[in-house]
Amino acid sequence: MDPDPVIVARLRADLSDAGYTADAVREAWGPLADEAVGHGLHGPALAALAARAVTGEAPEAVDAVAVLARLLFLGVPTSRASVDRILVRTGADGLAVLGLATLHGDDVVPRALVRPQDFADDAAAAAGSSSAGGDAGETRGQWWIASDLDEAALGGALPVGHVLGVGGASLTLAGLQLPTPAARVLDLGTGCGIQALRARRFADRVVATDVSERALAFTRLNALLNGVDGIETRLGSLFDPVRGEVFDRVVSNPPFVITPRVAGVPAYEYRDAGLAGDDLVAAFVTGVGEVLAPGGTAQLLGNWEYRGDLDGLARVRAWVDASPVPLDAWIIERETLDPLAYAELWVRDGGTAPGTPAYAPLVEAWLADFAARGVTAVGFGYLLLRRVDPDGGDDDSAGTPPLRRFERLTQPLGVTDGGLGAHLARALEASDALSRLDDDALAEATFVVAVDVTEARHHLPGAEAPSVIELRQGGGFARTIEVDPALAALVGACDGDLPVGVLSDAIAELLDVDATALRADLLPRVRELAFTGFLRVM
Repeated sequence: MDPDPVIVARLRADLSDAGYTADAVREAWGPLADEAVGHGLHGPALAALAARAVTGEAPEAVDAVAVLARLLFLGVPTSRASVDRILVRTGADGLAVLGLATLHGDDVVPRALVRPQDFADDAAAAAGSSSAGGDAGETRGQWWIASDLDEAALGGALPVGHVLGVGGASLTLAGLQLPTPAARVLDLGTGCGIQALRARRFADRVVATDVSERALAFTRLNALLNGVDGIETRLGSLFDPVRGEVFDRVVSNPPFVITPRVAGVPAYEYRDAGLAGDDLVAAFVTGVGEVLAPGGTAQLLGNWEYRGDLDGLARVRAWVDASPVPLDAWIIERETLDPLAYAELWVRDGGTAPGTPAYAPLVEAWLADFAARGVTAVGFGYLLLRRVDPDGGDDDSAGTPPLRRFERLTQPLGVTDGGLGAHLARALEASDALSRLDDDALAEATFVVAVDVTEARHHLPGAEAPSVIELRQGGGFARTIEVDPALAALVGACDGDLPVGVLSDAIAELLDVDATALRADLLPRVRELAFTGFLRVM
């Protein structure tokens, strides 16, 4: 059933008037309780909210945040009188009509959570998108996101049809989304709709799909609750709901969790697609090209198995190669877990705690499943795919994927407000520009050093010359690259004035080395530095 738009509009106004924001909630219960909530521990937050409601200097404002945080953030039953006093337009009755709560005597018992969620993105990149604001630079805002009660509110394991709220993975993907204009975006496996909301900021239309009608209902509710139009929901698995259609972009936080297909192991819809091993991610990679317009991109999170001596990234490469549609691919592995750590992670995620009777049998089921396929580790990371545009390159490169990167980047990410999306977009732009330049043309190009790049030199005691020179990236993936004196000198001289070929020849003369050989050595590394964001093409 679709939510009543009139009641949702009333709730939006009530939440706004009450000052129910992420900052207000964090201030109400403090940093320690905020961290505890992130670990599924509600006690410190509830104690802080109770004290705040009694001793606050501004009772009206404090009470509103405290009551809403208890009811809608933590999922704790609250008196009907306090709810009616704060949600003056909606009331407890309105929450019940929307399916967000039930009424039991004088208590309002939550059936769902509605949590404030901050977001930040690069509005400047959205020029031309009807859904974005017109101000240049970073835009910050907030959504209210409704989802099912979590395990802390339920006091036990999650039901298999649970609709997840905004977690670490969904925030990661939201930050990875390219902040560039698109006409049509597909959000596959939308869940509560957070990716659809993010995509709509840069897209004219979004189609959000899921196998769960309950998830789609939450997506429709969240779109209304945040005043966002242009999001269409469709029921179905993988690409079935959009067969015959193409999109400029596909985003997906799919149910990629590797789960044993045996009796007694819960199959949570939000994380498990019912396929064996990592077959879901494989199916996405091999099939997404057919729903992408030429030049269209797909971004998703995923797991992949290491089997025997076969490297996990090599398996992903094989999936990309198996696509009937040629794809560019940039795959970034962020971490690996051994089978035991992976099993324990996802058993706990379902609300089954260590020491409870069900814990050991569930972990053992995972380990047996991994052993049957010879799995030695599971990788997790980011996948960025792009349908090759046969008209996008010159005659020699048309139809040939110019971008194939499979890399491991396990270091902490750089300081990048709004996520990595803008960094990824710049890398794709650089890749396209560089693919059109042969070495002669590259030598004629000029570059500038990115503003977040610093240089570190390490000297042995008493030595005049450095033994190690490093270039360090403050944003993006926070890469550190060791360079030799020649490359360090070239990067240091890239101020947008002289072409790299001229700089290379001058450095060759300074170092008394062969100019042709030095240029042949430096130009491929300039390409790498430009793609990874250390240098910017002028």
